[in-house]
Amino acid sequence: MAEMAASGESPEILFWVGCAGSFDDRYKAVTQAFVKILNKVGVSFAVLGPEEACTGDPARRAGNEFLFQMQAVGNIQVMNGYNVKKVVTACPHCFNTIKNEYPALGGNYEVIHHSTFLQQLINDGKVVIKGGGDFKGKKITFHDSCYLGRANNVYEAPRDVIKALDVELVEMKRCRTKGLCCGAGGAQMFKEPEEGKKDINIERTEEALETGASAIAVGCPFCLTMMADGVKNKNRENDVQVYDLAELIAKDQGL
Repeated sequence: MAEMAASGESPEILFWVGCAGSFDDRYKAVTQAFVKILNKVGVSFAVLGPEEACTGDPARRAGNEFLFQMQAVGNIQVMNGYNVKKVVTACPHCFNTIKNEYPALGGNYEVIHHSTFLQQLINDGKVVIKGGGDFKGKKITFHDSCYLGRANNVYEAPRDVIKALDVELVEMKRCRTKGLCCGAGGAQMFKEPEEGKKDINIERTEEALETGASAIAVGCPFCLTMMADGVKNKNRENDVQVYDLAELIAKDQGL
């Protein structure tokens, strides 16, 4: 973004990468997949790079309001300095925080989750699906992220992206408004679970495996980690893969 601003350019969208997309080795692949799609269809975008800090979502969920406001105000000052209007992110936590919580602190932007953005690219004919690639004819189930689904009512966009591929979308018993959390939201990602009969991600993975799907699709870095760990716990990583929506589309496009 700094380079574009220096040359007097302003991108169509700011791609908010997020902590997981920047630092988590597995989720970096999702960032790269999404960027490849943006480059292929010619969307003008920029990232903040080292000027991007955590949105403050984990701090606020864990009860540290002071830290949240410090992080949020810092990000808002940077984005307003670049006159950012439209933000796209692959992380529902970043999406929810920037969309619903930044306005109170002076950060007003059009914020879109990458599932909705991908759906728009497909609907507009900018991304022409080639038939599903490796996934052609296979069963895929979609796990609803809490901050995408129940918090923001985004249920159809991710499913429309999957349906655009030549695959069979199979739903878990608990889905959409009754979806079960992966176990990582609300800053739970960063602590050990309390004692109980079973970890939540194991429960959710069992529900996904019951569908007979050969791939579990997600739209969130936390969900990706938790579901992948659940699949490993069940020793099914050889026959069941966990993918982000951007990876499914990138693979279809041969990117």
